[in-house]
Amino acid sequence: AEDPDRNFAPMPGKINFFHMPQGLGVRFDTHIFTGYTIPSHYDSLIGKLICHGNSREEAIARMKHALEEIVIEGIPTTIPFHQKIMDNDKFIAGNISTHFIEEM
Repeated sequence: AEDPDRNFAPMPGKINFFHMPQGLGVRFDTHIFTGYTIPSHYDSLIGKLICHGNSREEAIARMKHALEEIVIEGIPTTIPFHQKIMDNDKFIAGNISTHFIEEM
């Protein structure tokens, strides 16, 4: 629950609707649920989406699909930010550095 446009500021609030992505090579570790309130005084990490495949291309394709499937309504999330990363030519090619996010 962070806002990338505000330097990844924490965004507490209530989750009005939550749908978890699923499928082969997709894992989402979380503690949230529809109706859960993210407190302002706690870690803003609400979940970790992990995708794998037999190749980089397959893993990226699974991640793109999972990012399209996941729904978290009621709070800002980093989902659109991660979708931008998955569409970035440098990321797709694996041609990135530790400054990649700053350079996007």
